[in-house]
Amino acid sequence: VFANLFGGGGGGFGGPRGPQRGQDLTTSQTLDFIDGVKGTTIKLSLRAGAEPTTIKIPAGVADGQKIKIAGKGNPSPNGGPAGDLIITVSIKPHPVFTRDGNNIRVVVPITFTEAVLGATIQVPTLGGSPVKLKVSAGTPNGRVLRVKGKGVVTEKVQGDLLATVEIAVPSHLSSQSADLLKKFAASLPEDNPREDLLTKAGLL
Repeated sequence: VFANLFGGGGGGFGGPRGPQRGQDLTTSQTLDFIDGVKGTTIKLSLRAGAEPTTIKIPAGVADGQKIKIAGKGNPSPNGGPAGDLIITVSIKPHPVFTRDGNNIRVVVPITFTEAVLGATIQVPTLGGSPVKLKVSAGTPNGRVLRVKGKGVVTEKVQGDLLATVEIAVPSHLSSQSADLLKKFAASLPEDNPREDLLTKAGLL
């Protein structure tokens, strides 16, 4: 009775198991910043003596992200499907650019004169030619200028380049330049830019 209930003597708890899935393979890979943003292909030797396998890394992969390549893991021991290959990606930092989601950020120095009077400046892009951006007259330190489509670009997303303006203050001035700057300061209307701050802090 029990044999019939569980499918006969060979199909019970002690019977042979069906095909098993192969074990996953895990590895890590370090990419240059530009390869993480724009995508690349790499070659990995998954097993000793085997030919290197070409793996496509998609554009926009982030630092610490895991990429799964189906069927590139260990083979099954008894005819089942192979396991997957799991790649943990590390991204090298860039000396100029940083990632902010799908956007790329860069800090762009400008002179005090360019900030006050306005200017057209060149801004670097990742892996491409510089672009020209207009700095409006009276631009404050820290203003962000946006360049459309120069960030992470895939079939689903299109990030931008965000250029943060940083006013470069000269560390040394000639006596003539210092005198001219003092005359310029004297020509400005008397105004304390910190007055509102001090009032809100309860000090005025």
